[in-house]
Amino acid sequence: MLNYYYSDQISDFLKKSTEEVIGSITIGNTFDVKATENNSWLQQIPILQDAFEGLEGILFFEFSIPRMGKRIDVLAIIQGVVFVLEFKVGESKFQSYHLEQVWDYALDLKNFHEPSHDLLMVPILIASESKSSHLNLETTIHDDRLLKPIKTGFQDLKKAIHIVLDSNLSTNVVIGDSFAKGRYAPTPTVIEAAIHLFQNHTVDAITRNDADATNLSVTTDFVSDIIANAKQNQKKSICFVTGVPGAGKTLVGLKIATTHLEKENGDSSVYLSGNGPLVAILQEALTRDKVVREKMAGNKITKKEAKQSVKSFIQAVHHYRDEYLVK
Repeated sequence: MLNYYYSDQISDFLKKSTEEVIGSITIGNTFDVKATENNSWLQQIPILQDAFEGLEGILFFEFSIPRMGKRIDVLAIIQGVVFVLEFKVGESKFQSYHLEQVWDYALDLKNFHEPSHDLLMVPILIASESKSSHLNLETTIHDDRLLKPIKTGFQDLKKAIHIVLDSNLSTNVVIGDSFAKGRYAPTPTVIEAAIHLFQNHTVDAITRNDADATNLSVTTDFVSDIIANAKQNQKKSICFVTGVPGAGKTLVGLKIATTHLEKENGDSSVYLSGNGPLVAILQEALTRDKVVREKMAGNKITKKEAKQSVKSFIQAVHHYRDEYLVK
């Protein structure tokens, strides 16, 4: 099944009438089309045709982000730049939750869609009734080729697109059909991260090139300092690590847990998760990896023995809760 309702080369899209495009979108949609959606497309299509005039590339209506359950209003790839366009028809203001929506779309594409990992991602929020626009190109601090959301009314969408294309951020990489066929590929996966960290790799060694490895290291070091301070002063501490999907929260948790496994130093960390199937998969993956590594080192170890050490590290939080629950 296609992961978009309608796709076309921009040059062909420019030649079609609004009715033709809506007809194609409707055919590609396996669900009932709402009147509000029809009305939105009626307004969006002429604006897009004006904004894309003279440009070459490919566009998608209602592009589905793999496994995320989200659909992007319009996604256009021009000169190697991915424009994530979210339309708010009838809106005169740029609402914060609408900005978060288009920002999340861009983040999810960057983090979970394989062809998007290395491309410039430009989220744009279009409020149809807005008389003002904010067209500054602001990159994130992570150097991951992701711009912060641009805010524009319908009248300035063309200007916004050309500002990006004329900047030194743009590339002329040709993106073909491979983009739409791109697979779900978070890097690294939780299992890969657990295995690498269990082998004493650093956070930097297992993250993508475009991930903010420095920030992850700073976070893990900071939490480790809190643990050391609490241990020295015989105190209890709790740390909350927040972030968007793909930010590296799981990596931080795994890294902290694997760093404090030396029982001779009084450390006995455990990684707890409420996701039972994930715990089972991680335990199995780490057990197999430990058996292989011990055999390569010339040591004899059974799978059962290997699993005992792994189970002491990764456990289901429900069992931990039940053990210490005061009735």
